[in-house]
Amino acid sequence: MKITHTEIYRFSIPMEPFVIATGTMHFAQNVLIRIYTDAGIHGVGECSAFPMIVGETQETCLAMAKDFAQILKDKNPLEIPERMQDLLAYADHNATIKSAFDMALFDIAAKNAKLPLYKFLGGHKRTIETDMTIGIDTPEGMSQTALKYQKNGCRIIKIKLGKKVHEDIERVKQIRAAVGDEMILRLDANQGWSFDDALFALGELESQNIEFCEQPMRTWFDDQLPELALNSPIKIMADESCYNHHDARKLINSKACEYLNIKFAKSGGILGAQKIHEEALQHGVKCMIGSMLESRIALSANLHFALASPNVVFFDLDTCLLGHLVDPVVGGLTYDGYFLDVPETIGIGADADEEFLKTCESWVL
Repeated sequence: MKITHTEIYRFSIPMEPFVIATGTMHFAQNVLIRIYTDAGIHGVGECSAFPMIVGETQETCLAMAKDFAQILKDKNPLEIPERMQDLLAYADHNATIKSAFDMALFDIAAKNAKLPLYKFLGGHKRTIETDMTIGIDTPEGMSQTALKYQKNGCRIIKIKLGKKVHEDIERVKQIRAAVGDEMILRLDANQGWSFDDALFALGELESQNIEFCEQPMRTWFDDQLPELALNSPIKIMADESCYNHHDARKLINSKACEYLNIKFAKSGGILGAQKIHEEALQHGVKCMIGSMLESRIALSANLHFALASPNVVFFDLDTCLLGHLVDPVVGGLTYDGYFLDVPETIGIGADADEEFLKTCESWVL
C-alpha cells in the first residue's frame, strides 16, 4: 500500500471564550488531515493547536503539514513507526501536527484490518466517564457553573486555577460548598503557581477532598516537583511536564508526581502515547487521557486509545462540550450524559462533515 496524496484543512471551530491561566481561546485552532492510499482507504487525523502550552499555532501546524505530506508521499502507511520516524528525522518537536498524521495512519491501519481502532490496538469496551472543566471566572461564577453541570448529571469537575493564589483557594472552597461532598473535584493550575504558592494552596485545600492537582508549576521548576509532591497533601499529576516517554521516565524516577496526563498534542499521537502508557504501567503510575480543543474526530481516537490502555483510569474528554458552537463531525464517539462510547465502525469511525469542509481553506499535496 502507498500514500497517494494528503488533504489538509484549516479546521477552525468557533467556540465560547474559554479562559485558563495561560490565556483565552475564542476558537479551536484545529487542523484536519486526510491521507489517501492506492488501496482506496483514507485515514483521518485532527489536531488542536494550543500555542500557550505547546508553542504551535494553527499556522505553524498548516506549514509543517504541507512538508510532512510531501515526505510521506509514495510511502507505506501501514509502517507507522517508520513513517513517524520519517517526520522526526525532518523536524524535532511539533508534536501537535505530528499527532494528526499519526492518527490518520492508525485510522488507515485499522480500516485495512477491518477493525474498530480500539480492537486493532488490542482493547475492549469498558465504562468511560469524563469530567467537565470549568474555566477561570469569579468564585461565584465558577460555583454556579459547577452547580449547572451537577444538575445535568455530571459527577466529576475539573477546576481551572493558576491566577492569584488566595482567589484560587476561594474558588475551590465555594465550588465544594455549592456541590456538596459527593462530587469528585480535580484541580488544574496550568503552570500558574510558584512553588511557595503551590505548597500554600495545596495545604489550604487539603480539607476540600481533592482527587489531584494537575501541573501546579511552570515546567522549568520540574526540579522542585519532587519536593512539592513529597510535601503536598494533595496528589500531583504532571501534564505540561510530560510530553513523551522520556519525560515520563524522569518524572517517575524522581518521584515528582503520582499521576501522568497523556495528550496526543504532546505525545505526537497514539504511538507516543502508547510509550508513555507502557512506562507508567511498568511503575504502577496511573494515567489520564486528556485533550485540547479537538472535535469528536480526535476525541474518538483518544477514546479508542483509552479503551486499549488499562492504566488510563482518568478521562478528560469534554472539549467539544466546552462551548464548541458547531459539531463538524459525522459518526464518532457519542455522549450519554457524561459517559462516552465509540461506534463499532472500522477505524476511528469518525470523519468531517463535507458541508463544513466546504467552508474551510484547504490544500492537496
